[in-house]
Amino acid sequence: MMESYALLMAATLNAGTVLALASLGLLINEKAGIVNLGAEGMMLCAAIAGFAAVVYSGNDWLGFAAGMGAGALLALVFGGLVIWLNANQYATGLAVSLFGTGFSAFVGIGYVQERIPPRPSFAIPYLSDIPWFGPALFRHHPLVYLTALFALGLIWFLYRTRPGLILRSVGENPESAHALGYPVRRIRLVAVVAGGALCGLAGAYISIVYTPLWVEGMVAGKGWIALALTTFATWRPARVLLGAYLFGGVTMLQFHLQGIGVEVPSQVLTMLPYLSTILVLALISRNPQWIRINMPTSIGKPFYPDS
Repeated sequence: MMESYALLMAATLNAGTVLALASLGLLINEKAGIVNLGAEGMMLCAAIAGFAAVVYSGNDWLGFAAGMGAGALLALVFGGLVIWLNANQYATGLAVSLFGTGFSAFVGIGYVQERIPPRPSFAIPYLSDIPWFGPALFRHHPLVYLTALFALGLIWFLYRTRPGLILRSVGENPESAHALGYPVRRIRLVAVVAGGALCGLAGAYISIVYTPLWVEGMVAGKGWIALALTTFATWRPARVLLGAYLFGGVTMLQFHLQGIGVEVPSQVLTMLPYLSTILVLALISRNPQWIRINMPTSIGKPFYPDS
């Protein structure tokens, strides 16, 4: 029984890494005042790009780089449309999501039967041999630990550095930032591309590590859950990380319950992550002042510079 709980913890961290990477990317976007609803499509395009790169190269890190590139490229297109052409952020994000879903399905037809090289086993020496804690915490892909470190680094960047302060000021009051001489549009574009790269890394992680294969639509709504997580976490990186592991645990709970013989309809278990998302958002919405205090003031609003 203890071993099954260790495996559940390990699976939770693995699933939470996907959500954390995508959510942190979207948080960077929203801190700059941009809402990107295209995460699902970007993650799918990144998943096929990363998987294809590993099929041909056999190198995971080249796959991650390809995924980040695909996510950043789609984010660049999205950013150009909403920041310079002032297209509606919500409609454009939905268009990117729909495009990414269809494009990845089309490009991925030839990769459905492909296989990537066997995954190496990752284990931290000595620590991985500790009973329960070893299998649960110390046998993960390095990106699992790097994601947690990145979340801590993002906290430092946003709240302890001048560039982080400028980024937040652009999301709070772009007119004032522009009056002080900061290039608001360029800062927003950099934030959007960085966020897209992180969504791309999340997508590549799914097809390379999480489920090392390619299947149409394999992101399965994780981009939408990541979008909801930023609100759930009230735009705080530490809460995003905790929320990602929470939702990752709910996702993996369905397999754990089935494994220990709990008789629950599979359809109900499959709905758990989405029901949890709706429940959490409903609970948070009961306190709109709390959201209003933490939400970037200019989120989703276009910026028209005077010159």
